[in-house]
Amino acid sequence: MKRNLSLKAYRALSRRKVQSASTPHALRPPGELVWAHATSETRLSALCDLGARLKSQRPGLSLLLTTDPQMFHPPQRLPDGANWTYPLISDHPDIVGQFLAHWQPDAGLWTGGHLMPNLIGMASEQKIPLILLDAEANEFQTRQHRWFRELTRTSLLCFQSITTNGPAAAKLLHSYGIPDNKIIISTRLSDGAPPMPCDEYSLAIVTQSLAGQPVWLAANVQASEIDAIIKAHRNAIRFSHRLLLVVVLSDTRDYAQLESALSFSGLRYCDWQPGYIIEDNIQVVIARTPDDLGLWFRAAPLTFMASSLAPGSKGCGPFEAAALGSAILYGPYVSDHLPAYSRLAAAGAARTVRDADGLGSAVVQLIAPDNSATMALAGWEVVTESAHLTDSLVDQVQDILDLGEASLARS
Repeated sequence: MKRNLSLKAYRALSRRKVQSASTPHALRPPGELVWAHATSETRLSALCDLGARLKSQRPGLSLLLTTDPQMFHPPQRLPDGANWTYPLISDHPDIVGQFLAHWQPDAGLWTGGHLMPNLIGMASEQKIPLILLDAEANEFQTRQHRWFRELTRTSLLCFQSITTNGPAAAKLLHSYGIPDNKIIISTRLSDGAPPMPCDEYSLAIVTQSLAGQPVWLAANVQASEIDAIIKAHRNAIRFSHRLLLVVVLSDTRDYAQLESALSFSGLRYCDWQPGYIIEDNIQVVIARTPDDLGLWFRAAPLTFMASSLAPGSKGCGPFEAAALGSAILYGPYVSDHLPAYSRLAAAGAARTVRDADGLGSAVVQLIAPDNSATMALAGWEVVTESAHLTDSLVDQVQDILDLGEASLARS
């Protein structure tokens, strides 16, 4: 009874705030819809990764991603894996009611401790299964949680399971009266990357052709970076004469510019095709399509993640390379993927370079097998640290959706 009173009192107070009507910006699609709420950039990326995994296993599933503008800046573009995204700016009962009535989610995933009691409570009242992820102890020790402790407890009890990142958070949840069977202690929620596909026959030929030759890869290269990468390679081969550079362009329309720059540089290059045997005297390989990145991430122990060296660039995701055992270099302009690079750099799996000279020096140092292998192992550990949690969440959401289908079939 006390729990119901705390939520009723909060809801009554919320209604006193004047709030303009909110109009959804897209139609709710037919079929299953999972709603996920992100309260940080790292969690946003992880939820997109989780959503992409779910969508690959359930054709027709849609992902609605909402963000908390008080915690971080919402994305300017639609993240991979999401169908729609926008900030939740109000916990007003009328706005919450419009949101739930429009989207009618089949399941809800909430991250962190910045709870919205009306939204969570009304979703629970409508029998929407809710899961709380990445519950950190410090996020439940704010002034709001201390003053409205019973309201926090009421909100927490709306979740059918709560995943915490350590014993301290679990102990705090116990103090709110959350039963043991609802609490799961796991790693922090973070994104990873499933291994990119690769043609095994082509990989075998490439591996045989290179025969231990040192290789570094420049992936997703933009036209503005071509000259700097060629300069870096020319500097590096002074110290490692057999060093091979593989270039994968971000836009295949830049091929003519790349070929012209290589011809001018005097470097010996070839236009690689699947099944092609790379001759010993080749210094640069041009791989025309990004579809081959899965092969080259496997073949190259060191990758420069391009689209990051020229001002105005935003970077490209590094986890695919790390998942396939490549040490990582990157430029200073990676704003679209900064949390991912920060995690890898903190673990010793990635290093930033600022220009062509810095890139060349880093390649010379890290192309040594011991150095690149140490970085690659650290990167693999970062990418896989929450793999078990992601697998578990995928299974949990799948079970929820399957139960929903079964209930509809019986009705």
